[in-house]
Amino acid sequence: MRSANAKAKAQGVPVEAILADMAGLPPPGAAPALAPTGTNGTAAAPAPAAAPAAVPAGPPEGVRTQRLLTVVQAKAIQQVKAEPTDKVNVWPHLLAIEFVALLVVTAVLIVISVVINAPLLEAANFNLTPNPSKAPWYFLGLQELLSYFDPMIAGVLIPGLIGLVGLMAIPYIDRNPSVRPADRKLAIMMFTFFLMGAATLVIIGSFFRGPGFNFTYPWSDGVFFDDLKDWLE
Repeated sequence: MRSANAKAKAQGVPVEAILADMAGLPPPGAAPALAPTGTNGTAAAPAPAAAPAAVPAGPPEGVRTQRLLTVVQAKAIQQVKAEPTDKVNVWPHLLAIEFVALLVVTAVLIVISVVINAPLLEAANFNLTPNPSKAPWYFLGLQELLSYFDPMIAGVLIPGLIGLVGLMAIPYIDRNPSVRPADRKLAIMMFTFFLMGAATLVIIGSFFRGPGFNFTYPWSDGVFFDDLKDWLE
């Protein structure tokens, strides 16, 4: 139909004539042929006029029409199902910050080593055991646990299960990929529980344990820790 309209417009004829020409029919409105005259000059009887051919409402058989496609706004070929997250490169963003933090910590340690006097103690004398005999602060939590539980429980089970296996299991328990603290409440709660438990044991062993590793009050009995005593003096 579209091609018939274009052809009729180009030739300046009605579209019905183009459709009739495609169908092999006479154009609509054409004058009928004159009847032949007889030998004696008399006109022959006019032939009965043929009924006008009906113009098909649609395109003739065998003619394929074309349709105008709807214009659709172009979209991305690859659909993004996840929202992009804020990411930065390791260099220079992360490494630059860590390098600055390293310089700050080094400067603080140099200042502390210059200002605070931390002399070495005398050589160990196996004939004179100090009372109380305390481990370094980073092992003092284990020594404090030994005063409550059996050595197998205090030295193997609790540090191994809670200290090692528990911390390694945090990323598998809390699988939230967010880096916002507000979205990582479970991981923060578990790490805070471990950190506060270890800090509490170290503080009790440092300030609240006296001769015989008995419980004392530092504000009345003093601090029984050689390193802390030197630092306080």
